[in-house]
Amino acid sequence: LSLTDMQQRLEKKHLEQRSLKEPTATMTAQKGVAAAFELSWLELNQDAQQLGCLLSLFALAPIPWYLVENCLPDQDSEDLEDIRDDFLLELNLLGRTDQGIYQLHELIREFLRDKMERYDGADQLKQGFGQAMVAVADKIPKVPTQNDIATASPAIPHLIETGTVLSDWLTDEDLYKPFQGLGWFYQGQGAYNQALPWLERCLKLTRNRLGEEHPDVATCLDNLASLYKDQGQYSKAEPRYVQALEMMKKLYGQQHPEVALSINNLALLYNHQGRYSEGEPLFVQALEMMKKLYGQQHPYVALSLNGLAKLYSNQGRYSEAEPLFVQALEMFKKLYGQQHPYFALFLNNLAVLYRDQGRYSEGEPLFVQALEMFKKLYGQQHPYFALFLNNLAVLYRDQGRYSEGEPLFVQALEIYKKLLGTEHPHVAISLYSLALLYNNQGRYCEGEPLFVQALEIFERKLGSNHPNTIACRENLQKLRDELT
Repeated sequence: LSLTDMQQRLEKKHLEQRSLKEPTATMTAQKGVAAAFELSWLELNQDAQQLGCLLSLFALAPIPWYLVENCLPDQDSEDLEDIRDDFLLELNLLGRTDQGIYQLHELIREFLRDKMERYDGADQLKQGFGQAMVAVADKIPKVPTQNDIATASPAIPHLIETGTVLSDWLTDEDLYKPFQGLGWFYQGQGAYNQALPWLERCLKLTRNRLGEEHPDVATCLDNLASLYKDQGQYSKAEPRYVQALEMMKKLYGQQHPEVALSINNLALLYNHQGRYSEGEPLFVQALEMMKKLYGQQHPYVALSLNGLAKLYSNQGRYSEAEPLFVQALEMFKKLYGQQHPYFALFLNNLAVLYRDQGRYSEGEPLFVQALEMFKKLYGQQHPYFALFLNNLAVLYRDQGRYSEGEPLFVQALEIYKKLLGTEHPHVAISLYSLALLYNNQGRYCEGEPLFVQALEIFERKLGSNHPNTIACRENLQKLRDELT
C-alpha cells in the first residue's frame, strides 16, 4: 500500500492520523503505526489472523518455524506455509531472519497480542502453544550434551515465555515440565544460578495448583534438592530430599521405582558430605530395590552400583569398590555403548580407585579416555570436565610429574570458579589439590594461602569433621611446622 492509499482507507475508518497527511512524514506516532497495522490486519483472511495471533504468543526472539507447526498439529504444514508467505510475509507483518527462522517486530507483536486478547479461539491457541513447549522441555535430559543444548537453545526464549506468561494455560499434568526443562538446560551446563529460579518457581506453582501431596510436588522437591547438592548447598538439599522421599513412600508405597531413586539420591548426598555410615545402608537398599524392580541389567542398577562403589572407594575399601565399578561400567557399555556421559563418569571413578591404590599405569589411560569423551560430549566449560582434569592432575602430582600436573590444576580451578563461584566445595578441593602440589615441591609460600582458603571453604560448607576438612587442616599444620 502507498501512503496515499493508506490515508484514504484510514479516512473511511475514521482513523486518520496527522502523521499520514504528509506522505513524506515518518510514521512515528504510536496511533499512526497501529492504524497502519490495522489496515494490514484487515487484509488477512481468518486463517492468517489466527496465525498472527499465535505468533504473538512467542517471545520477542527468533522463532523456529517447526515450533509454529507444533502449535497447530491439525493444520497441514504446506497450507500453513502458504498462509505465512502470502499474507504475513507479503504484508511485512512477519520477517524472515534465516532459513526456517522468523521474527515479529516488537510493535507488531504488541498489536497482534492485543488482537489475541479479543480473539475467540485465544484459549485454544494458548493451550496449543503450551503443549508445543512442553514437547520441547520433554526432550531436554537431566544431563544434556552439547548436541542437546544446541538443539534446545533456539526454543529456550519461548520456553521462558511459557514459564513467565503462559503457565496458566498448561494442564495440571504438564505444569512442572517447562520449568524442569529450563532448570535442567541450565544446570546441565553448570549455570546453577540460572537454573535455580526455574526450579524454585516450579515447586511454588505445582504446590499452589496441585496441593502439597501431589506426586509432581515431590518431583519438584527432588529436582531442587539435586540442584542444591550440585551447588554444594548441602544443608538446603537434605531437607528437600527427605521430604521428597517421605512423599514418595506415602504416595507409592515402599517398593516403587520413584522411592528407590529418591533413596539413592539421599545416599549420594550423604556420600558427598562424608556421612558414610548413613549413606551405605541407603545405597544397599536402593540397589536391592532396583534389582527387584528392573532385573540385573538396567541403567538404574548401574547408577546404584556406582554410588555404592564410590562410597566404598572414599573410605579406602578398594577391594569392595572395584568389582562394583567394573560391573557398573560393563553394564552401561552394554546398554548404551561408550559415548554416554555416565560411562565417562564411571571410567573416571574407576581411574580414581586405581590412582588411590598407586596403580598409576592402569588409572592414567582411563582418566585420559574419560576426559576426551566428556570434552566431545559437553565441551570444556563444565564442572565434570574440571573434575576429571583435577583427578588426572592428582595422578601426575602423586607420581612427581609436577610440570604436567600444575597447568591441569590451574585450568580446573579456573573452570570451577567461573561456573560455581568461589565458595563451592569443588573449588576448595581444587585449591587444596594445588596447594599439595606446591607443598610437595617445597613452594610453601605459594601453598599456604591456598590451604587456608580451601580450609575456610571446607569448614563453612562441609563442617569441621568432614574427611576433606580434616585432611586439609592436618596438611596446613604440617606445612606450618616445616616453615618454623
